[in-house]
Amino acid sequence: MPAPGFAVIDFETTGLFPGGHDRVIEVAVVHVSAEGEIEGQWETLINPGRDLGRQDIHRVRAADVMNAPAFAQVAPQLVALLDGRVIVAHNAGFDTRFLLAELARAGHAVTEPVVSLCTMQLAREFLPGTGRSLADCCAAYDIDLTGAHRASVDAYATAELLGCYIEGAADPTLWADALELAAAYRWPHVSAPALPWFARPDFAQEQTASAFLERISTRLPELTGPAEHQEYLALLDRCLLDRHLSAHEAQALVMLADELGLSRHRCELLHSEYFTALARIAWADGVLTTDEMADLVAVANLLDISADALDAALDAPAPSVVVLTSAHFELHLGDLVVLTGEMTRPRSDWESELLARGLAPKSAVTKKVTLLVAADPDSLSGKARKARDYGIPIVGEASLARLAGAFPLI
Repeated sequence: MPAPGFAVIDFETTGLFPGGHDRVIEVAVVHVSAEGEIEGQWETLINPGRDLGRQDIHRVRAADVMNAPAFAQVAPQLVALLDGRVIVAHNAGFDTRFLLAELARAGHAVTEPVVSLCTMQLAREFLPGTGRSLADCCAAYDIDLTGAHRASVDAYATAELLGCYIEGAADPTLWADALELAAAYRWPHVSAPALPWFARPDFAQEQTASAFLERISTRLPELTGPAEHQEYLALLDRCLLDRHLSAHEAQALVMLADELGLSRHRCELLHSEYFTALARIAWADGVLTTDEMADLVAVANLLDISADALDAALDAPAPSVVVLTSAHFELHLGDLVVLTGEMTRPRSDWESELLARGLAPKSAVTKKVTLLVAADPDSLSGKARKARDYGIPIVGEASLARLAGAFPLI
């Protein structure tokens, strides 16, 4: 029999509509005893299988959820953590609607109303005259809310808020009645295979070559030749098009290296070859501009080029002649461009600008599309998955501004 108490939950989601296409992308649970003491906490990211929505709010990147479990795979542990406890959330209606929608989508529909309390609604009784937001309520009790809009942070702060309510309650009947109902509540039996929970990393780490090279075999002896080398360089050229190496792109490089039989050492040599060729192109006119210098530094950082090699490239043209015959990406008038995700500029603005510059914005990805622009280059949207299937380059919004800026307004 589960111990009586409360399960404080918080969801981060792609949007506001659980009954539609929006999905949960992060969940945190904090157990609180009947007396208001925090007993334990759990958190996981969730792969929603779609675009992540307002990333500027929740700050979850597509790269973060690539290897996270789906909701159906965390449902067994989640239900076990809720069993026998009163669900508590700040704006409980929002979180419980998403909880029930996700459980139903996973084939575990809940037919009886869940037993829940809302710290936002309880603020009317415990914090009259104070704002209803979690930040306002926490400020009233001097509860730390640093890093808000991370599920674990919001859930833990809500648990502390609940403890303050319990401690300050003149009548314990409210808690006792809810605890009694929760002890008798029966959740659906969830027997699906469970996966370990996958917490959000504390710091967003930029993807560089050193991270994915570790996943490439040493493979000795190596039996590859110029054709395999050029194929790898061609993919590397496409991956670095926007001077950003997404997790999907790093994974593609690892898979290609494995398919072609390239060793880790060979890939490091090809990275150096790519960088040397880029430096030679920058110096072709005898002048290294500020933009060209910044570009070389950016690529050197992404490919983990040594400081000595970077200094040599910035000082003078490389003495040896290296020819890079990888694919060179260019946009041409009339090329088809598709947008996906919620960008900083409205999509309609981007589409108008693309049209004004002689490009053709399209709503669907086909093999005729030249470029996909994603709010997050690691986007999990259907458009991004289709673009990867077709080998269409994916870049971020900043790169679209740079590429489109090369076209004069018509």
